[in-house]
Order: sequence, then structure tokens, then C-alpha cells
Amino acid sequence: LPDVVQLRPVRTVHCTENCCDCLLRTCRKRKELKARTVWLGCPEKSEEKHPRNIIKNQKYNVFTFVPGVLYQQFKFFLNLYFLVVACSQFVPSLKIGFLYTYWAPLGFVLTVTMMREAVDEVRRYKRDKEMNSQLYTKLTMRGKVQVKSSEIQVGDLIIVEKNQRIPADMIFLRTTEKTGACFIRTDQLDGETDWKLKVAVACTQRLPAIDLFSISAYVHAQKPLLDIHSFEGNFTREDSDPHVHESLSIENTLWASTVVASGTVIGVVIYTGKETRSVLNTSNAKNKVGLLDLELNRLTKALFVAQVVLSVVMVALQGFLGPWFRNLFRFVVLFSYIIPISLRVNLDMGKSAYGWMIMKDENIPGTVVRTSTIPEELGRLVYLLTDKTGTLTQNEMVFRRLHLGTVSYGTDTMDEIQSHIAQAYAQSQHSAGPKVRKSVSSRINEAVKAIALCHNVTPVYESRAGINGETDAAEADQDFSDDNRTYQASSPDEVALVRWTERMGLTLVSRDLTSLQLKTPSGQILTYFILQIFPFTSESKRMGIIVREEATGSITLYMKGADVAMASIVQYNDWLEEECGNMAREGLRTLVVAKKSLSEEQYQDFESRYNQAKLSIHDRTLKVAAVVESLEREMELLCLTGVEDKLQADVRPTLELLRNAGIKIWMLTGDKLETATCIAKSSHLVSRNQDIHVFKPVSSRGEAHLELNAFRRKHECALVISGDSLEVCLRYYEHEFVELACQCPAVVCCRCSPTQKAQIVRLLQQHTSNRTCAIGDGGNDVSMIQAADCGIGIEGKAVFSSMFYFASVPLYQGFLMVGYATVYTMFPVFSLVLDQDVKPEMALLYPELYKDLTKGRSLSFKTFLIWVLISVYQGGILMYGALLLFESEFVHVVAISFTALILTELLMVALTVRTWHWLMVVAEFFSLACYLASLAFLNEYFDLGFITTKAFLWKVSAITMVSCLPLYIIKYLKRKFSPPSYSKLSS
Repeated sequence: LPDVVQLRPVRTVHCTENCCDCLLRTCRKRKELKARTVWLGCPEKSEEKHPRNIIKNQKYNVFTFVPGVLYQQFKFFLNLYFLVVACSQFVPSLKIGFLYTYWAPLGFVLTVTMMREAVDEVRRYKRDKEMNSQLYTKLTMRGKVQVKSSEIQVGDLIIVEKNQRIPADMIFLRTTEKTGACFIRTDQLDGETDWKLKVAVACTQRLPAIDLFSISAYVHAQKPLLDIHSFEGNFTREDSDPHVHESLSIENTLWASTVVASGTVIGVVIYTGKETRSVLNTSNAKNKVGLLDLELNRLTKALFVAQVVLSVVMVALQGFLGPWFRNLFRFVVLFSYIIPISLRVNLDMGKSAYGWMIMKDENIPGTVVRTSTIPEELGRLVYLLTDKTGTLTQNEMVFRRLHLGTVSYGTDTMDEIQSHIAQAYAQSQHSAGPKVRKSVSSRINEAVKAIALCHNVTPVYESRAGINGETDAAEADQDFSDDNRTYQASSPDEVALVRWTERMGLTLVSRDLTSLQLKTPSGQILTYFILQIFPFTSESKRMGIIVREEATGSITLYMKGADVAMASIVQYNDWLEEECGNMAREGLRTLVVAKKSLSEEQYQDFESRYNQAKLSIHDRTLKVAAVVESLEREMELLCLTGVEDKLQADVRPTLELLRNAGIKIWMLTGDKLETATCIAKSSHLVSRNQDIHVFKPVSSRGEAHLELNAFRRKHECALVISGDSLEVCLRYYEHEFVELACQCPAVVCCRCSPTQKAQIVRLLQQHTSNRTCAIGDGGNDVSMIQAADCGIGIEGKAVFSSMFYFASVPLYQGFLMVGYATVYTMFPVFSLVLDQDVKPEMALLYPELYKDLTKGRSLSFKTFLIWVLISVYQGGILMYGALLLFESEFVHVVAISFTALILTELLMVALTVRTWHWLMVVAEFFSLACYLASLAFLNEYFDLGFITTKAFLWKVSAITMVSCLPLYIIKYLKRKFSPPSYSKLSS
């Protein structure tokens, strides 16, 4: 309220609208930004009306479908031109031919377009309905009831089971987990694959589920915001004395579109529908238009100008006599076939054919083309923007290598490690006399045990107890077998290491805050008490754990981390640096594992100093780090591990191919900087010989200026930048940053929000005017995919009039024009979608050929003018040749010229073909057969007696020869003396 009061005088002074509009806009703004009080289980107490909890991705409704589709079609000059010309035929004085001559092709195009849009819209409707109809359990005073996702309201208490999607933004009230916390997967929201730990409100976690209705409590939530990483609110219980107040933060929230990864949770809904974080971070869908359509639109305007100029010339040659303005328009309509509507028909059908070919391609099975209007965009891409998770990686990490210094084990020799572990734990005595040198078996045992202990992984077992079940009952119903065990952790690397130790024989069977247990190959349970944990941070680049073994009482510090962090704290060795380089070149992510044995006195001394440092008021972080570092000296190097994502090996050659094709790749991810950098290297997004410039964190204009200058001095260097720093750079130096970034061979943006991903796509479109493609697999990638030009989800005649006194009458009337635009010539032209300049294998072998496509030379103004000149030449030969060779009747001109026109069209298609396909031959002969067969029924246009004579045949042949032969000769000479790049390869 104070914010509104402060804003009100400002609005009054500067308002230029009428009072009603200003008041309406102010009220709407106030309603959208208002914080709220949400009473637990009492939606009826809401102070205002909140949006319905529905997902809606449809572009139209029943009333807006037809107007919307028509607007999208006729906002382009090409289609609007055809509509105006067709409508002009309703005016008697402007009528040139039959109505179906103009309306049949246009109606066909509109029908195909509407059917295609209708199918896409129905698919979107079904997907939305499926999501909105998902059933959830709602707690009420009368017990549990099933409700659809779309029926959930602010204030409802909703139960969400494990692996179930959270339907709305909620505050976390209760969980079946004993710890009062749960893990959720947020990859569909922010792209991060690390599971997030969420904590239930302490007051409600202590209550049985049904007792949530016996208390009087409410949540005060801040206004809906875009920021998915922050939240401010309060929980208040009024029926206790004194009142219970708990502050709420991001760790108490369960955002919509995330998935519960452990336990069963209860939450109170605070935001629904379009006010949820996930929807606020999703941009509205736009109608995408291909570059080819835009280029054709520009060329159509040029042709229209030429058409108007020709019409003016004709009227001028008439002397501007009589109703010259009407004659001018008649000439414009008459010359309308300069812009053939068959072009629109073939273009739409060609796109549909390309979409069908993509879906049927055996090399990319399962591909679904959701939009059939832009498949040709795939050949004009310059920037490829990709998410990391599920796109460049699947975050299914596989343990590939264990290096002990003197011996290395790979995937084919892991069975040796298993036998060593089994042998070590089968012996009753684990230690012998004084050892001069450790055996390989004992070193393997120490390394595997260290990997099995040093992590933050928790084993989870499925429980059959419900939300109301007591703890004892839940434990009684749990199945602790190996088949029922899953692991949860904040990193997939951690899980990969623990799964590997399980395969080797050391299995993590349980863990809590104070201890963890390992099971040996013989079934023995080893218990270790957790004394201290030092979590991984981006500054330290390592994590550690101090454990006490229950059986022996020995205390050990285990540490693992990046080689740059661990190299200085392990004992001298001569192999670590070299082997880390070797593994990195294989694309493996490396971790150095070390240990240090501590005496009781050493640990007690450390613990007292550590606790004292944690109580410091000033420089607490530095003091704590200094105490920990006092332990990290002369540690025993145990091993070097190498893990790899399953998908990376498949992705590398593809990225190499794209890079060689001239496509610049930007990786936009919500992951941490270290993870993103590591993936960029291991997936070969950044090639081996390229340097990486990590953009330092900046928060002000001055810092951004200095860092941009430092980056400007780098050459051929990949860029890694965080979302926060990117936002600062774009705020003050947008043009400079984009200019520098576009010169980089690769760019990695980490910690990116969904809106930032879309913003980057739009920036590239605005500053480079190049075509962009976005690839993603999660809900957080939707905005980016929608913003990109192409999104991928892991889904001529008119010469006749000057000869006949410049009269505005057509030479070819009625069905001849419809036939020319359809059955006579459409199939050969359409068959060009099968044309290939090179084989797919050759294109993959020489990806540099792709660069020719991005230049757009196939449809430039130069090629356009060349085809215009060819059309003028051929039109002149056909018209003048027919006039020169016809004998007595005008109808012979029509027969000779139109037959020569059809043959010329078929031969020109043949001239254009680079690689013949059998269907092309069929299309050519089928079209010719259709024309010859139709001659028997076109008595009003042709003299059947004349077209069966030898005179007709030789005259048509002569005109066609003069029309086409020079062009064939020119093409032959051009290919011989200036062959295109692809022909050099094929030869």
C-alpha cells in the first residue's frame, strides 16, 4: 500500500490519458503486483480473485481461428496480392477470365493452410487438456478428494507423491521423510540437474496431516515475480499463545513444473496459472515465418512494380484514351500471371514434403515435425543455441577409468577391481606386519573405500506408507533390497561414483546426518560415523569428509576435487598432471581422491579451532577456510577417476560437423559455471586448440567495462559467462558485448533463466539478422525455442498483349491457366524437393558445403534477375515464334504457343535437376501425358485437326528448341569452366 501511495502523485502529474483509462490501468497494475495472505485449506478466504490453474498453449479459439489464420496469411504481400486480384474478378469491367481461374488455386492454398493450422491447434489442445486433467489429492475437512490440476485454487492443501509433477506454486508444509526435508527435480524449470533440497515449515511438519485443519494459520506471500531463485514470506499460526511466526525463503517453496524426487509432500498453494514462476518465465508463442517466405515476399513486390510499369507502358501506347484508369487495372490483372499462384501452391506442398521426409528419415528416428511451415530454415542456420541437459548431455554419468599411478583400469578391466575387493574383504585379517610397500590390492581397496565414503549421496528406499502413516509403520513396510534402492544427490557425478563402488562390491546401504553404512561383498555391514563434512564450493573446487570407523575407531579425512585444487595439497608425485591431461583429452571429467589419517589428538585440536572459527563475527568464511586448510597438507594421493556422460561420445562428432559447416554454437544452461565449462570441453563444444575466457563476475558498469576490455584483447577464444554478468553487460554495453561474443567460435552462458535464454536469441536476431535455431528438452527451454527462427524440442508470360493492339485481353483463358498452374506443371516442379546436389554421406564428409546455403545465393536478387531475363527471352520466343509460324487462324497461335510453353516448362525443370530420382521422371511423363490426354476435351481452345498434323509438331518442336537449347548450352559451358563446389567433390 505505501508503494501505491507514493506512485499516485507521479501518475497524476504525468498522466496523458483520460481518467477512466488511467484508473483502469492503475487498478490492473495494482492487482497484478499485490502480495497476498493465504489461509491454509481455506480458498474462500482469498481477498481477491486469482487466475485459474490452467495450462494454455493454444493460439486461437473457436471464434478467432478463421480470422487469425486469414490475418497470418494475408499480412504478407504475396498472399494479399492474390486475394486482391481474385476479388477484382467480381467487378464486371475488370473481369478477364473465369472466376475459378483465380479462386481455385487461392482456395486450395487457404484450405491446405487452414487444415494444417487446425491439426496443429487440435494437437496443442489435446496436450493442454492432458496436463490440465492430471489428478491430484486434495486435503479437505472431510478427508481426501481427487481434483484436476485445473481445479486447484490458492489456499488448497495438495498432496504430491514421489515422481509426480507439482501442479502450482506451493509452500512446503509436510513430508513423509523423517528429516522434514525432501529433494525435488527442477530441470524442467531452470535446467539444473542437481536435485534441490527443500525444507518443510517446522510448525506444520510436527503435526499429523489431518491436524492441518485444526489450526488457524496463514502464509503471507510476496507478489508474483519472475525470479525463480528467491522468495520472501512468513508463516503465522494464530491459535497458539504466543503466536508462532516462521520466516519463509526459497528453501520452503515448491514451484510448479518441478518434480518430487523423494517422499510424499503436502503444500499450500500460493500462486496458480499465469502467476506461477514457470508461466511468468514463458514467453508467448509467435507465428514463425521462414527466410524463404520473406525473400519471396520481397521479390513479389519487385515483380509487382514491374507489372505496374508494364501496365502503364501499355496504357501509354494506347494514348491514355477512354477509361484509361480502368484499362490500367485490367492490364495489372492480366499481367498477374507474372506472379504465378502456382508458386505458392508448390512452396506449401514442398514444405509439407520436406517435413514428411524429416519424419521418415531412418537416421533420425522418432522425429516429429510440429510446424510444417519452416523446415527449409534448417538449411539457413548460422547460430545454434542449445541447452546442456538432455541435449548436449543426458547427465547419466558413467565411470570410465581408475588410475592409481602405476596401474590404470578401464571399462574392460573393471572385473579385476571386483576380484581385488572381494579378496580383500574375504580375509579375516585386514592388516599384516610392517609394510615396506603397499600391494596393488590394498591400494585398490583404499581407493574404492574412499570413493564410497567421500560424497553427499543418500540411498532411498520406496516406502508403502502413506502421508498419514506413522514412522514405525513406514519403516516396517520398507523394502531394503538392492532392487528397491535408488540414490539421490546434488550431482550426477556423485551418483555415478557410488553406483560404481556398488558394482565393485562396496555398497552404500544407508545414510543420515551422523553416519553411513557400507555393505561388503561378503554381506558384512561397515559403519562409519560422520564427524565433519566440507561441502563442495566453486571457490574451493573440492569436498571433504571426516569419518570414524566404528570397528577400529580410526579417524580419516577423505577429500576429492579438481586437479587444480588437489595438486597442491597431495604428496609429491610424478604422474598426476600428465594423466589428468590424458583423461581430459579423452573427454573425461576427472576427480583426484586423497586421504589423511588423523590421531584423536589431532582431530580434537582441529574440532576446537573449527568450532571457534564458526562462531567468529568478522571474516567467518575466511577463518573457517583457514582452519580446514590446516588439515589439507601432505595428503596421500589415492587415485584419479574419470567419468563421462553417456551422450557426450555421440555428440562430439556432431558438434565438430556443425562447427566445420560454419554454424556457431552457443550453450545456454541453468547449471553452475564449473559444470558448464567442463561439459563444453568434454563434449568438444570448445575444440582442443581453443582457449577459454571465463568472464569474471561483474555487478557494475565500471567492472563490466574493464572485463569487456580484457575480453577484447583475446582472439579466437571461447567465452564462458554467467547470467548475472550477462545481464549487467547487456544493460550498459549491449551492442559491444554482442559484437564481441559473435566473433567467438563458441559461447557458454551458465546460470541462465528461461527469460534470459529467450533474450539472447532475440539479441542475435536483432544484431546479426542471421537465422537462429534453439534446441532444448525442458520446460525452461520453451521460451528460447519459441523465440528462435527454428525451434527443436527433444519435436513468367505477358508478351502477347503488345502484339494485338495493346488490348487488355488474355491469350490463354479459363482452364488453360488453371491447368498450367496445376496438373500440367505442378508435379515436375514439386518433384524438385527430391533433388540433391550431393549425397548425404558427402555432405557429412564435407560440412563446409553448408556455408553456401547460409549465403542465400539460390534466391538472391541476382538470381531473380537472371530468371526474369530467361522468362522474357522464352516468353518472346514462344509468342513471336507462334505468330511467325501460324498460318490462317488465331486459334493456331494458342495451340502452338501453349504446347511449346508446357514443353519448355518441363524441359526447364529437367535443366534445373542436379540428381535425378525415378519419381522426377514419373512426374515429367505424367504431366506430359495429362496435357496430351486433355487435348481431346479442350475443343474450345484447340483445333484438334490442326494439332494432329506434322506442321503442328515441327513448329512446336522448333519453338521449344530455340527456347531451351541456348540455355542448355550456357549451363554446360558454365559447369565446365566454373563448376560449383559440390560438383568438384562428386567428380
